[in-house]
Amino acid sequence: MSTPDRRAMLDRADEALSVRRQCALLSVARSGVYRGRKPANDNDAALMRRIDEMFTAWPFLGSRRMTAILRAEGVNVNRKRVQRLMRLMGIAALGPKPKTTKPAPGHKIYPYLLRGVTIERANHVWAADITYIPIGRGFLYLVAIIDWASRAVLAWRLSNTMDVSFCLSALVEALARFGRPEIFNTDQGSQFTSAAFTGALAEAGVAISMDGRGRWMDNVFIERLWRSLKYEDVYLKGYADGREAARGIAEWIAFYNERRPHQALADRMPMAVWREAIAAAKAVDMMDNASALPTCPRPQKQTQPLGA
Repeated sequence: MSTPDRRAMLDRADEALSVRRQCALLSVARSGVYRGRKPANDNDAALMRRIDEMFTAWPFLGSRRMTAILRAEGVNVNRKRVQRLMRLMGIAALGPKPKTTKPAPGHKIYPYLLRGVTIERANHVWAADITYIPIGRGFLYLVAIIDWASRAVLAWRLSNTMDVSFCLSALVEALARFGRPEIFNTDQGSQFTSAAFTGALAEAGVAISMDGRGRWMDNVFIERLWRSLKYEDVYLKGYADGREAARGIAEWIAFYNERRPHQALADRMPMAVWREAIAAAKAVDMMDNASALPTCPRPQKQTQPLGA
């Protein structure tokens, strides 16, 4: 959890815990609590939208090249500001790095389970990721859970904070509506390494996989979904607020799942592919288990009791 998020958890009205003690427990500096934060630049929202557009088009861009392109476009900005906004948006360039996304301290990191695995059936592997959605003069975060084989979006949630609750809510819905996958793969973000999220997966009997060093290419898969969503919906409509964004994104995801042909699926629709795969798997399972079904016992000849 970032420092601003931890700072927001402070309760000045708490009589049991002083502000000093709360700061110590949350590992935040008291100076940052008592001193008001500097207001953001007036054009931060516009700049963040432009950074998001550039990142969606070229997800390999880091802050250095992002700054150079912005300056070439006539935007007077330095690299530190671009880095700050990218951190706020929760984005980082895709590419080989010496370290992956840092989890929160104390969170368990699970091994990567997909090396050499061929993913060809529905509910074999699910994945989740978070992206930034610009709205009006602010922004929201969107999490989506997808089935890798069918590309179907199984559940999604919008939130104005990067906490675990909206990710957990999407997971609970996906498990309730679509069964459970064999493997669930994420990056090492603090939302996905939290005890609440991994505990829900473990309780459902799902194997947990997390991207490690050299697995940055796995993110490219879901980045295609984000690119389609933003260029086909978010950037075109320019949502004014969260309610409008939630309604519009819901309509686009329904269109994506049920009506939009997907090139990787031979122009079939993601949810249709998921349903067909699940139906075929059930049919095969019934045939495989047919010989194992118990047969009706032959009726035994009733004998007359002694002494009758």
